[in-house]
Amino acid sequence: MDGLDAAITILVGAIRAGTPLVFAALGELIAEKSGVLNLGVEGMMLVGAVVGFMVTVTTGSVYIGILAAVAAGMLMSLVFGVLTLSLLTNQVATGLALTIFGVGLSAFLGIKYVGTPINGLKPLDIPVLSDLPVLGPLVFGHDLLIYISFALFAAVAWFLYRSRAGLILRAVGESHDAAHALGYSVIAIRYMAVLFGGACAGLSGAYLSLVYTPQWAENMTAGRGWIALALVVFATWRPGRAMLGAYLFGGITIMGLHVQALGFEVSSHLVATLPYIATIVVLAVISRDATKIRLNAPASLGKPFHPSA
Repeated sequence: MDGLDAAITILVGAIRAGTPLVFAALGELIAEKSGVLNLGVEGMMLVGAVVGFMVTVTTGSVYIGILAAVAAGMLMSLVFGVLTLSLLTNQVATGLALTIFGVGLSAFLGIKYVGTPINGLKPLDIPVLSDLPVLGPLVFGHDLLIYISFALFAAVAWFLYRSRAGLILRAVGESHDAAHALGYSVIAIRYMAVLFGGACAGLSGAYLSLVYTPQWAENMTAGRGWIALALVVFATWRPGRAMLGAYLFGGITIMGLHVQALGFEVSSHLVATLPYIATIVVLAVISRDATKIRLNAPASLGKPFHPSA
């Protein structure tokens, strides 16, 4: 039974550790499916994390803090959208600048909140169901945002492959000129996709500062925004694979901590780098099949659209 308990603990921990990546990766996947490459995920996550934390401390409501984090992420993505979609700046350079700006802005806003304690979002306690063996902690013992991440995955998968709007979004990402010729507003569609990506990044940051580690710390995302970007490629732009990749990253993170808890002499620095090493290895392996990546990548990804052309 001890072994089963340990396995359940690791699985639950993997879900919790992977949830921020699920939000960020699904949001970026939608943006990229529309043909927009936004490398500012890390910056949007950080701003969402600090704004959500600040509003929670000020209002005393975690839920208002979460909404504020979503709004902050959308505002950051709107800046990116105006620059790249309306002013036609380079998407790669603008995304990198957005991340740098987000890192600095979040550090500035969060100076006086470092070390401030809050009551974060707690796991739901569902009568009877939460107490079930195995299924209780695995299925019914999570916080609200984890269930929202499950619902978001289902909604994104349905939207992309079962709805007309999703078909239009993918068409814009594959050939914006053809979509424009058919009468679709390429810029408006891409704006909505970018805003959705920003909302998901803000929600991801809120999960980190209000649920996973209910506190604010400078650069608390620790590169998760970059991992989310990598996961989109790892998943070949498919929601299911992105979600599995996020939980894989989370599982490696938790397993490293359990290895230390068992008494093995492993450097904490090495344990902290294991998820990133695993991500690099996986990406290196899948990158060998360049044809598959090229066939699955949106053809217009990163390319500016000129309506007058």
